[in-house]
Amino acid sequence: MSSTAVARDLLRDIPGANLIDDPNRLRVYESDGLTAKKQLPALVAIPDSLEALQQIVKVCYNNAIPLVARGAGTGLSGGATPHAEGVLVSLARFNRILEVDAKNLIARVEPGVTNLAISDAASEFDLFYAPDPSSQIACTIGGNVAENSGGVHCLKYGLTVHNVQGLKVLTAQGEIIEVGGLELDQQGFDLLAVLHGSEGMLGLVIEVMVNLIANPEAVAVLMAGFNDCGQAADAVGELIGRGVIPAGLELMDRLAIKASEDFVHAGYPLDVEALLLCELDGSEADVQDQINLVERQFRASGASTVVVARDPIERARLWQGRKAAFPAVGRIAPDYYCMDGTIPRRELSRVLNRIAELSDKYALRVANVFHAGDGNLHPLILYDANVAGQLVAAEAFGAEILEMCVASGGTITGEHGVGLEKIDQMCNQFSSDELQVFHGIKHAFDRRGILNPGKAIPTLNRCAEFGAMHVRSGLGKETKSGLERF
Repeated sequence: MSSTAVARDLLRDIPGANLIDDPNRLRVYESDGLTAKKQLPALVAIPDSLEALQQIVKVCYNNAIPLVARGAGTGLSGGATPHAEGVLVSLARFNRILEVDAKNLIARVEPGVTNLAISDAASEFDLFYAPDPSSQIACTIGGNVAENSGGVHCLKYGLTVHNVQGLKVLTAQGEIIEVGGLELDQQGFDLLAVLHGSEGMLGLVIEVMVNLIANPEAVAVLMAGFNDCGQAADAVGELIGRGVIPAGLELMDRLAIKASEDFVHAGYPLDVEALLLCELDGSEADVQDQINLVERQFRASGASTVVVARDPIERARLWQGRKAAFPAVGRIAPDYYCMDGTIPRRELSRVLNRIAELSDKYALRVANVFHAGDGNLHPLILYDANVAGQLVAAEAFGAEILEMCVASGGTITGEHGVGLEKIDQMCNQFSSDELQVFHGIKHAFDRRGILNPGKAIPTLNRCAEFGAMHVRSGLGKETKSGLERF
């Protein structure tokens, strides 16, 4: 009997499991935001209680049935791509805000609560939750933990891992464990950090305790236009080198600017090569001092225009263009491939120039829109999957960008995770010994390997094949630590 049939027989009698096996309905779950990677799940479960979820997990573990957890499906690395012979479990119904504790500056929420809903609930107490991915209206906090998501405000306030104080997790065996809590430090290894960015391979998040922050007294957004993208990139490091840490500092190039402006009419200038959006917050006096310093620095760095927005509506309008950049770019090409490499700020200008060269090499346009302050690149490679060879070219283009990020002293992902998309580039970044450590951690949490198998951590055999392929193609050379490029 197939594992699919076993799963269906064992799970159908669980109260509240809410199984789906109709092929037409399964198509809803065939991919996450990385639509180039698609796979129908064998079975979908949408449990409506913790008890039902525990029973599903225990059945899968005891019978070695692959299990993939899914949040809102907004991920961009294929982390929630289903397993052909496994169960995909949706946590959409775990969507309650359990508590907002203003005195302790925390909120307890279930994993299906959207990112934006947390700040909405906290606003009653003049508080907010800092991490804010562009998909915050839809993405859920459980997925944010799984991918260690960031957002516009991560430069000053940190990633998800820096804003979560505790987790309740369902292990692969179906047991509930608690990690972290109200205490600021815990004895033993820091499992809270280990679980962030673990992509559903170590356990299923069932409750999150997030930190809340008081709303600042004053906020301002500066929009600076540059006639050269390299000048805008260099301005980032020059500003932060002056000791200014903005709440957010984002860069958009000409193609991204035009796409966003045509889509949401944010008031962006169309006669510049790049824009920087810089948000400042703090006391009234501090913000005004920072406005003066930032404007002077941007003009000294070559800005042709600088606009200051203090009015909340005007600030929101400027950010709306940045937040809508991904769907805006989706209006000018049938498909796009979003990368997520991170580099040191000093390398921004050089890497952007190299991306432009690769755009010519692969004959594919690129829209750059990204978290410039922390060097987290998001090149959007435009292609048409209906044109033979363009998807393959886009993937090869993306791989070169990621490997260039590693060679520049960075990493292959800043907040989107590895999933299926970047699994080969893990071989480029990590040595065999390092990968064995990752596999050891996975085994310690999930001895039967049922949770999200085949994602994020490549096998050593796969890395050997990846290295041999690059050597044959002349793209790289073998070294003791894996593959060396550039």
